Amino acid sequence: MTDVLHLRVLSVNVGQARVVGEHHGLPLISAFQKRPVAGPTIRVGTLGVEGDTQADLEVHGGPERAVYAYPADNWPWWEKEKNFACAPGAFGENLTLQGADEDIVRIGDRFSWGEIILEVAQPRTPCHKFQRVSGREDAGAIMTVSGRCGWYFRVLQAGTAAIGDRGLVRIGESRGPSVREIFHAIFNRATPARRRELADAPGLTEEWRQKLSRP
Repeated sequence: MTDVLHLRVLSVNVGQARVVGEHHGLPLISAFQKRPVAGPTIRVGTLGVEGDTQADLEVHGGPERAVYAYPADNWPWWEKEKNFACAPGAFGENLTLQGADEDIVRIGDRFSWGEIILEVAQPRTPCHKFQRVSGREDAGAIMTVSGRCGWYFRVLQAGTAAIGDRGLVRIGESRGPSVREIFHAIFNRATPARRRELADAPGLTEEWRQKLSRP
């Protein structure tokens, strides 16, 4: 039986790839800076939220990383402990959610949102663009150590949802590892045997299966 879990959608955010600075002497192109959509509805396809783009498809986007969600439940910690200003889109996320964090949400969990069905596929690994756009050189390290990383959804069913409706409703609980456990395991916070077990988690992306299977 699936435990009832509702995630309120505080904001839906999109952005366009553009030059945000330089990196190693070359233009740094990113779509990290995202702004809330006015609504009242939004369409989500198998490659992501309508109106959103990704600059580097090797590490972002694609069907297995179609929608990035970040829980506002983490905001008080960032603001109090790290003096980091939080707002919708501050972490480069498409969905700013409220109601559960990385300890509660599990790999393979399925959520309905209007006509859309989403499945939790993997955590987000911070990159240098997070530091550059946020103006905090320690931002990526903080996310890595804390495991307050958010997660990527794959889109099992494309469709339209009302931005201000009841939000995401969990319709399938995987009982697999939490997003935070998977995230920490990548950074050697699990035994090799446990990493191999985690690599078999239903719904986990092939990219993360390979990461967890490395010696």
